[in-house]
Amino acid sequence: MPANPTPEPPEGAAPPADEQGARAGGTADGPPVGQPSGAAPAEAVTPLIRGLAVLRELTDANGTLSLSALERATGLARSTVDRITATLARMGYVRVDGRDVFLAPRLMELGNAYLAALRLPALLSPHADALADELDESVSLAVADRDGIRFIHQATRRRAMSLSFRIGDLLPAERTAPGPLFATEWTAADWQRWRERRAADPRDLSYTAVPPRTRGSAPADDEDFVRRTEEASANGWALDDQLIEPGLVAISVPVRAGDGKVACVASVVSHTSRHTAHGLRETLLPRLRSAVTRMEEELHRTPPPEPGPRPADLALWTGASKLQLGRDFVESLARGLTVLTAFGEGRPRLTLTEVAQATGLARATARRALITYEHLGLVTTADRAFALTPRVLSLGFPPLSRTTLPEIAQPHLAALTSRIHESTALAVLSDAVLSDAGEEIQYTARVATGRVMSVNITVGTRLPAHATASGRVLLADAGTPVHTQGYALVDEELEEGLRSLAVPIRDREGKVVAALSTAMHASRHSAHECVTALVPELTATATHIESDLHTASRFTHVPLT
Repeated sequence: MPANPTPEPPEGAAPPADEQGARAGGTADGPPVGQPSGAAPAEAVTPLIRGLAVLRELTDANGTLSLSALERATGLARSTVDRITATLARMGYVRVDGRDVFLAPRLMELGNAYLAALRLPALLSPHADALADELDESVSLAVADRDGIRFIHQATRRRAMSLSFRIGDLLPAERTAPGPLFATEWTAADWQRWRERRAADPRDLSYTAVPPRTRGSAPADDEDFVRRTEEASANGWALDDQLIEPGLVAISVPVRAGDGKVACVASVVSHTSRHTAHGLRETLLPRLRSAVTRMEEELHRTPPPEPGPRPADLALWTGASKLQLGRDFVESLARGLTVLTAFGEGRPRLTLTEVAQATGLARATARRALITYEHLGLVTTADRAFALTPRVLSLGFPPLSRTTLPEIAQPHLAALTSRIHESTALAVLSDAVLSDAGEEIQYTARVATGRVMSVNITVGTRLPAHATASGRVLLADAGTPVHTQGYALVDEELEEGLRSLAVPIRDREGKVVAALSTAMHASRHSAHECVTALVPELTATATHIESDLHTASRFTHVPLT
């Protein structure tokens, strides 16, 4: 961080000249970052607008940018970028490694707040997954986001050519199968906004999730979308016949809420090597409709959940962080972001008073954050209550929705290794055919120490589970009679002089899915020292990994390897 950062202007002040003009072209999520359509309200929180611009740029860059690239992309002063990233790192939303900034899994709690408040993923995802298994094709759920569609669930098939869209990805309505179904409910103002967007971005360059058009828009393209919308209204389903790219086909059916309006759209996505668009309609549409009927029954019969525990006093820690980090901590940004996490399961709509109570913020502070979010399209309001919009998913969710457990664990392993000065690793039970020695473990992540003599185990290495500390932790949870009391210690059993120690990593249901371990020469730590000095370090790191895993896996599948 800079030694003498520039002063932060008042929250409602306009950005200085050298921090304006983040991008000339804008994004599919709205106008140029930091410059929404029309002037920002006088009470908008400028540091919050800037922080969101940084998160959007990192999202568009697939989760990683250098500090200098962030400076260029946002148009913000370098000192401002440094302070914003320091604040986001303090919140656990990004990780700064040298001069590079990475989105961190904890940022997904913002998107989780929207998805939990929406209810649809929790209720309908099991039906979508079952349909994907039945058809052996990818199935997705999408909601409307103004004149685009945004995915809220993906059940994909593992193939050489498979669906690559991610939860949170935004697509232009006219290039999708769900788009015409949502457009059946558009108002005249919605159609006008769509035409203005088409004229401003004829090649869809601002939609990073789809290939750009090879040519600009033509009147015939717009007329085709209008025709497809009329057909969708009459038929109750819609097709995408290679509108996004050659070979990709999809068929969609709306899932309607109790009031008859489209709550979301379910789609089956395939490739022309398996199904033509006509074939999708003839062979898969009846089964898709049956699945949608079950989804609607689930949606209609399930009462709204009782509000869960409020994330009370989320803002209490910001004062302490400000005291510790000084001017490197932008308190107004941190407090503004906590407002989004006030929403969630059983809390889809909140009044200003309820937001203030949930976050511990003063009403005036919460109000200014909500005004800022409404200006940026992240929050909508009706009848004095506020609700999150799908645009919240644009804050890091798409790239993070594809994260794996080794990727989650790697920075935590590095921090642990730097503290204990021993190599650390993550391992899972191998799904390969059992060897003669029985079950095996496979190492999926590792950080080596800088010692002359260290344990030489590479990622991908398989070892007999019964002879390793990691294996015994994993076997104990799998029902194999192996004694463990929260850790396993193997003393020179696999190799003379090698001592290893492991603790479990548990998923959201409490199942052990991986083991965190360290290994060393027996001369460096006695068995007693391993238990008294190293077990607490490993346990604390396992807790951090589990916290990130639980956040990342709430609405997405996190692969173990």
